Parts: sequence; C-alpha cells; structure tokens
Amino acid sequence: MDEESPSPAKRSLIRRYLAASGSQDMIDSGTFLDHLAGPGGPLSDLLPAKASLEDHFALPLKALKQAYQKHREIWQEEYESHVDGMFEEDELSQVVDFLESPSGRRYLDARWRMDAYIETNTEAVVEHIVAEAREVLKGGG
Repeated sequence: MDEESPSPAKRSLIRRYLAASGSQDMIDSGTFLDHLAGPGGPLSDLLPAKASLEDHFALPLKALKQAYQKHREIWQEEYESHVDGMFEEDELSQVVDFLESPSGRRYLDARWRMDAYIETNTEAVVEHIVAEAREVLKGGG
C-alpha cells in the first residue's frame, strides 16, 4: 500500500469507483452486517421471548445499523485505502470509465444476478453438503 495520500484526482476516482461498484452503498448502509441480525444470531438471545418473527429480524437489524454508524468511517477509510493501493491512477480511471459505462453497469448487474440465481439454484446442493459434513463430524462419513 502506498503510504502517501492519493492526489485529489485519484481520491475522486476512488470515490467514483466505490459508487459505481456498489461498495459505497454497502459502506453507507452497513449491509454486510445484515447476516448477524437473523434468528439465532448473536443478538437474538436479547429479544423478548414473545417477540414476533418480524421483530426477530427488525430489532437486531435496527440495533446493528445504529451501532454501526459511529464506526462507519473505519470502513470508508479501509475501502478507500485498499482501492488506492490496488490501482495506479491511470488504471483506476480505466476501471471507473468501464464501470460507469452502459457495458460496465450491465456487467455489474449481470454479476449480481448471476450470484443470486446460482445461490438459489444450488440451495438443495448446499443442504446436501451440510448434511454430509454433519455425518463426517459425527464420525459416519
């Protein structure tokens, strides 16, 4: 990683990259924490016994988002620093130009759709893999 601060032009490219790639939305919202909010997650034991199923998702998620906000800048700095270190300014300019182009936006949309479809289409296989792993851990595999 480069120890120097990026030039104003590169800093602008970094922020454009984060926005175009969807990373900035994730940083702003803290969505990478969402998986921790579900039933059985690290906050679920603090919910009232009579909490509705909706509350089992909504209350931990709200608490996580609230707690995240005071730490959000850490993720902003981490992402900006890593993008700065990964790309030279001219490379970053080319990547950003692509991501902001119609083809780049289509690529990003296609990538996320592909991941979602594949995850859905392989749910049964994942369940089978988990079952097999459980057998291995029990000593039967």
